[in-house]
Amino acid sequence: LVVDDEEPLRNLLRISLQKAGYTVYTACNGVEAMDIFRQAPVDLVLLDILMPDMDGYMLCSELRKRSDVPIIMLSALSRPDDLVYGFTLGADDYISKPFQFREVEVRIQAILRRVAWLKEKPDFHILSCDDIVLDGEAHEVRVRGELVHLTPIEFQLLRYLMRMPDKPVSKNELFQSVWGYDLVGDTNLVEVAIRRLREKVE
Repeated sequence: LVVDDEEPLRNLLRISLQKAGYTVYTACNGVEAMDIFRQAPVDLVLLDILMPDMDGYMLCSELRKRSDVPIIMLSALSRPDDLVYGFTLGADDYISKPFQFREVEVRIQAILRRVAWLKEKPDFHILSCDDIVLDGEAHEVRVRGELVHLTPIEFQLLRYLMRMPDKPVSKNELFQSVWGYDLVGDTNLVEVAIRRLREKVE
């Protein structure tokens, strides 16, 4: 599902994604997107932030109340605070405008591959580190006995780090293992996700 109020960009993404083999639904605002989401089988959402009627942040929040569908935010907003807020609401990834379509395609492929892998190989392990207990089967995290809600990307990030306690992990390694693609250019994605995760578990 592609949600963007810029019709030329929306159409370009639709045509490019259809050529890549995807079934594509489009919406020009959050209200229209919610209507489509309720009726159509959506596996991933590409979501602009600055839109009329219902902006991307509000739509992301509403989608998260209903589903763990992967959400990639598209926006000209690229300040750390914008990233933080997007991740707070449950976004999985963030692409700054302007962008190359190949970048969008790689991100989509990586997220869908990760989701498919998790469905095929459920994680039945329970990991424990100090006051944190992660249940891979139930997709639950408890800190000092209290249930803590993590977004899908935060859960994957915590699980990866808990599997390698007391070992340094590079930024690129996290990208490859959690987001599923190589780090390209300068981005705050990892720092922002780690910051949000620390606020929830420390």
